[in-house]
Amino acid sequence: MKNGTVAFFVALVLLLAVSLLFAYSGLGEMPAAGWIALICGAAFSLVIGIGLTVLLFYSSRQGHDEPPKLEDKPDEPDGHIQS
Repeated sequence: MKNGTVAFFVALVLLLAVSLLFAYSGLGEMPAAGWIALICGAAFSLVIGIGLTVLLFYSSRQGHDEPPKLEDKPDEPDGHIQS
């Protein structure tokens, strides 16, 4: 890897560490019910996000996102129903 790439990733990891430290220090004293609510909310958000993304890729692969295609029937050349 190039030196610039390594420096970029080191900077990103340092920013992540600083932001996590800042977030942890800002929480202060939180009761157990608060931690449970925080973990459940984060897990629920992840489940919803991952589930919707999976449905998006599934519908795309199945062809549900394609525009409709009109097909002419051979016995109805102009598209009108004959009586």
